[in-house]
Amino acid sequence: MDHVTIYGRASCGFCMRARQLCEIRDIPYRYVDMIEEGISKADLEKTTGKPVHTVPQIFVGDEHVGGFDHFSRYVQQFESASR
Repeated sequence: MDHVTIYGRASCGFCMRARQLCEIRDIPYRYVDMIEEGISKADLEKTTGKPVHTVPQIFVGDEHVGGFDHFSRYVQQFESASR
């Protein structure tokens, strides 16, 4: 799997779960704290090309996967295809 980038906030439970999923599955990732980096949801909208209402917003390589639920399904599908 390509490198994962997670945009989120420290107070977000789903952001924490996305990070834990990467750690458990040994998926290389980078966590970007949007508050510390001064990144807004509007900034992410420019990158994704669609409205961003929630965090985390997760990318695998250059592909925008979505939030935690989408990422969790993505990981499951990737692992199934790799077997």
